[in-house]
Amino acid sequence: MSLELNLPAGGGLEKYRLVGQPVAQGTYSPASSRLAFAAAHVVADPLGDNSPGAPAVIDWEHTLEFRRNLWSLGLSVAEAMDTAQRGMGLDWKATQELIRRSAAEAPDGRIAVGVGTDQLPTGGTHPLDAVIGAYEEQLAVAEEVGAQPIMMASRALCAAAESPDDYRKVYDRLLTQSTRPVILHWLGSMFDPALEGYWGSASVDAAADTVVELINDNVPKVDGIKISLLDASKEVALRNRLPEGVRLYTGDDFNYPELIRGDGERHSDALLGIFAAIAPAAAAALKALDDGDLETYEKVFAPTVPLARQIFSAPTYYYKTGIAFLAWLNGFQPGFTMVGGLQTGRSLPHLADTFRLADQAGVLTNPELAVDRFRQLLRVSGIDA
Repeated sequence: MSLELNLPAGGGLEKYRLVGQPVAQGTYSPASSRLAFAAAHVVADPLGDNSPGAPAVIDWEHTLEFRRNLWSLGLSVAEAMDTAQRGMGLDWKATQELIRRSAAEAPDGRIAVGVGTDQLPTGGTHPLDAVIGAYEEQLAVAEEVGAQPIMMASRALCAAAESPDDYRKVYDRLLTQSTRPVILHWLGSMFDPALEGYWGSASVDAAADTVVELINDNVPKVDGIKISLLDASKEVALRNRLPEGVRLYTGDDFNYPELIRGDGERHSDALLGIFAAIAPAAAAALKALDDGDLETYEKVFAPTVPLARQIFSAPTYYYKTGIAFLAWLNGFQPGFTMVGGLQTGRSLPHLADTFRLADQAGVLTNPELAVDRFRQLLRVSGIDA
């Protein structure tokens, strides 16, 4: 098959020939120098009614096969996070089944699961006690399956809280109930506009003060905090304030190579949606880091950064479309469909640029298949590729 096709560019078409060499495939052990979670997406059942607002209908076979691939690469899975379309198509009923199915297959407990409040009705404001009750219901599911809880940022809490003290009331209560240390979760408003002012302040610095105080008062109950602000300097500043033994899990899909590498004194571990899209490269880079081979680490990761910035470009919350698009190109799902109809979240020119950058990053694991599938998408869109 020819590895050349016509791609949308500048309002027209241009001939593009694939240039990248796929990152070598293989089986990896978990990294020893860093903890690394890939936040995985869900595969929609193409025969299900996955239209906007409809309950999610999941293709379980391909959803779980995608996770098996991540585990085979030595990555752990951050399950039922925003990458899995929490609050954007994945309802609580489907979320529970996803958590149970995934946890049942996770090797050596290499899974952490999102604990949130998204079963609460949307619209209006809920009392703090109702927010706590929703968190407790979801925490019970995580405890039931033996998975580490990730206390997801809550739209309902953001809407109900009137001060940092309200956040403390909720989190202090939950931390006392968890039987194992949790991962806190700070998701910036670029990922979810409904989380503007989380932790009780529009100021990142003031919010960080609340977070640090919470962690310092609950060190035995906090494994770490995932921060997704797409601002490396803010992440490093918070990382430097954390007490000994509490991890900073980077969720910065723009600056992850430098943050994971660290500054010689501290480093970030990883809990990233982009790792689901670049899993072979992430595994190879982490192996190089374990080996002390920083040259290879940088060489493998460097071409993935333009791809990550493309996938997570504004509006950032549609990054899930890019994750599913690459999973389809790489053969992990039969069609380019998503729960909630979110495959429409990115334009064809955007996806064409994603295709180019994925090729150049070496993460199109089967170039012939990727070309064939993108040609199908182009033809359906009325383009002769």
